[in-house]
Amino acid sequence: MTIASEELARSPAWYPMALDFARDAILFLRMDEAHYRASSFLDERVVTHGQETWLPFAEVERAMAKPAVSRPLHFIFHMGHVGSTLLSRLLDETGGVLSLREPLPLRAIADAVDGAVPDVHRRTETLLRLWERGFPDTKTVVLKATSSTERIGPKLLAMRPDAKAVMLNVTAEAFLATVLAASNSAADLNALGPERMHRLGKFGVTAPRPTTLGELAAMSWLAERMTQVEIQRDCGARAMPVDFDMLLETPELALTQICAHLEIVQSRDQIASIAQSRAMSRYSKAQEHEYSPALRRKHLDEARAAYGEEIRAALDWLAKTASSHPGASALI
Repeated sequence: MTIASEELARSPAWYPMALDFARDAILFLRMDEAHYRASSFLDERVVTHGQETWLPFAEVERAMAKPAVSRPLHFIFHMGHVGSTLLSRLLDETGGVLSLREPLPLRAIADAVDGAVPDVHRRTETLLRLWERGFPDTKTVVLKATSSTERIGPKLLAMRPDAKAVMLNVTAEAFLATVLAASNSAADLNALGPERMHRLGKFGVTAPRPTTLGELAAMSWLAERMTQVEIQRDCGARAMPVDFDMLLETPELALTQICAHLEIVQSRDQIASIAQSRAMSRYSKAQEHEYSPALRRKHLDEARAAYGEEIRAALDWLAKTASSHPGASALI
């Protein structure tokens, strides 16, 4: 099937699900606002029952050459396991935000940037224009990047000089306790480890190869924190660091600051309502499960007790690794 150029340019009802460089095409899925809001991830895990179709990239590029409607586009960057999905769902509650949670094509763009694939800039520009589309009530689009794509944050913000970013982080100790207790952490850390080690080298950090899961997690934390420092250095006040624990401990203050930064207009009463909303008491990636800040603290305490020795060893590895690099040392 085909999609009318006017429809593609006007509405996010056709979501760009995948970017295939080999076939030079984009896969579009038919999605409504409810599907966007329900989806924790806009990748292979998204569930829709609508239509789908591949379109040649050149056809999409022509359609998006003069977008019919665009909205301000901002970003959430993070290292994983730091509450980015929760923040995205809290922003849903403002009533005027279209949240794009981890769109799959962003991974393809990040890999293409690493590989210096020709024309990656053109493809990124077209995707940015697709992501800037909104439904009638959409005032702002906030794209939550996949943790592994934080590395292209400077490129995305350079291409959108008016865009802002929130960079979520936690302390190294809290990150270690979280990922060591997570069921899927080993697979994720190992899959992303080589690129993160390479990134640390580009930052001038000489790191011994991690030999334990804890050391691998510590290395991952350092690579992503240094990436956030790079984003802030390049973009200045446009990039706002936010400690996830501060968001949980003082949600009204944190949300007030975040909404002001992203130019999302909310009254004090609206912020208070969001801070007390259902989103704060549910597991953001699977909302059928309860998961409050108090339950998170309980799980972290259990992880510290269970993995205390490995956490201490990983923190020692981190301190030794960072000691020869002033920028890395300042983060711990």
